[in-house]
Amino acid sequence: MPSISPPKVIVVGAGPAGLLLSLLLAKQGIAVEILEATERLDEQPRATHYSSPAIAELRRAGVLEDIIAEGFLPEGVSWRTLDGTFLAGIDASALPSDYPDKMVCLPLNKLGDILGKHLSKQPTAKISFGHKVVKLHQTDDRASVEVQTNSGIITLEADFIVGCDGANSQIRRSLFGDWEFPGKTWDKQIVATNVYYDVKKYGWSDSNFIIDPEHWFMAARISNDGLWRVTYGESLGLTREEYLERLPEKFKIILPGHPEPSDYRLANFSPYKVHQRCAEKFRVGRFLLAADAAHLCNPFGGLGLTSGIVDVGGLYDCLIGIFCGKATLEILDRYDTVRRQKYNEFVNPISSQNFERLWGQNPSKALENDKFLQICVSAASNKELSLELQLAANALKYDFTQHYV
Repeated sequence: MPSISPPKVIVVGAGPAGLLLSLLLAKQGIAVEILEATERLDEQPRATHYSSPAIAELRRAGVLEDIIAEGFLPEGVSWRTLDGTFLAGIDASALPSDYPDKMVCLPLNKLGDILGKHLSKQPTAKISFGHKVVKLHQTDDRASVEVQTNSGIITLEADFIVGCDGANSQIRRSLFGDWEFPGKTWDKQIVATNVYYDVKKYGWSDSNFIIDPEHWFMAARISNDGLWRVTYGESLGLTREEYLERLPEKFKIILPGHPEPSDYRLANFSPYKVHQRCAEKFRVGRFLLAADAAHLCNPFGGLGLTSGIVDVGGLYDCLIGIFCGKATLEILDRYDTVRRQKYNEFVNPISSQNFERLWGQNPSKALENDKFLQICVSAASNKELSLELQLAANALKYDFTQHYV
């Protein structure tokens, strides 16, 4: 049965996933309130690349034109050895010029700003900053949360409550327990940096993955003003200060041109660990999970960002179907099953292979032993194969409207 009018959804977390879901719902007249524990939108650049299935959802939300205006369409990606030798690549020009869902690059904080501006124009949408969820409740018909605010504890309720509150999701923790997030943490130390340095003048691609057992890394252009994301592996167990102290020597070893500190400007620096994890369920009654609150993967290949956006698009279709009387609550079980299946059968194995490819093989034998790189080499002279390769992420899509009644 459709829910009692007027329908309302509470979205926990004002990151891009929460903002996108709220915008899609608000544009259909659904009342949406976003609860954000912090006092403002996240200003960290974080992830940057949106592949085909994510682009389709961003277009549907009406924000793609703004994203393209602020970002750019990367020309391709390559895999190299530490000395810069090209091994294999994917050329984005193989896509038809009129293909609508080409990959776009824009730092995540800028996407958040765009989504926030569009959401502010929706009369049924509201963002409540400084609202931290501390407890969950639900009945057969409603879900509610107790929320810590500057004025004390308040209770808010809605037809459905969606956790889009990231890797440390309070919604997920409240549903399953603080330590119940099945999967693993990689025994690798990652350091992510944003740096102004002209990598392209050395003949490198917009995105580059360097295969080396010790000095593996990724270098990708992320803006139109010369900013690059350089993410590399480091020794385990050091402090943030020690990683920062080691950075100049690391850059001198790994970056083309072997730069001195005077040759570049460091904009961001963030050591972190990476995970492969998936929640036990994405639906518990009237509580739902999406994006990083539901699943995590390493950043090499951008599948975490793209799959999270696709989660949101699918959940939007399910909720609208319920509110319009075209679907029953069972469609949310379908959402849970399908999105976990997409993670387990595509996101987890492919992102793991992307990561292991960088440090888990002898670079001098990579073309001999790595089947994926061999496919890339073949695709360089086979446009159909290149197209298939570049659109492989469309396997993340699923049309939930086929289950409307």
